[in-house]
Amino acid sequence: MNDEIEYCYGDVLDKDGNVKEEYVRVEISARTKDAEELLQDEDKMERFLQRLERKLKKVPAIGDKLSNVPVLISLIRSYIRKEYDRVPYLSLISIVAALLYFLSPVDLIPDFVPGIGYIDDAFIITTVCAMMQDDVDEYKQWLAEHPRKALPEETVVYEEEDDDE
Repeated sequence: MNDEIEYCYGDVLDKDGNVKEEYVRVEISARTKDAEELLQDEDKMERFLQRLERKLKKVPAIGDKLSNVPVLISLIRSYIRKEYDRVPYLSLISIVAALLYFLSPVDLIPDFVPGIGYIDDAFIITTVCAMMQDDVDEYKQWLAEHPRKALPEETVVYEEEDDDE
């Protein structure tokens, strides 16, 4: 690990430069209340999911580390619309909390830091997906059995908001 990075982030990065799982748990716990509130308000959740989709288009490619984000967005959307309810509520909370972390521009490594700004985001998403892998896989199977349009006609498309909120 680079000495400068170790100096700045040594308490949350392991010797290989990966974010420690304890940090993931702390960050997910810190966002649990906000995640629960979003799950209770369909309009706020839809605006949140649309902001995520816009941010995902702007994020530079970091391999397949964020490839599950569209699936997570779809899972949450299906749950909110009462189309899919086979995911445990605590899994939903963890997924939404991880997505809240991803949407935040200022976190462990701020998104504007060239080259490494999304590494922590990718690690949080990857870790939560690994913890919820069975739930995500079940949803993917359900989705394959129940094809639907990605953006149904009844979806309200909200005006673009400032993504730095």
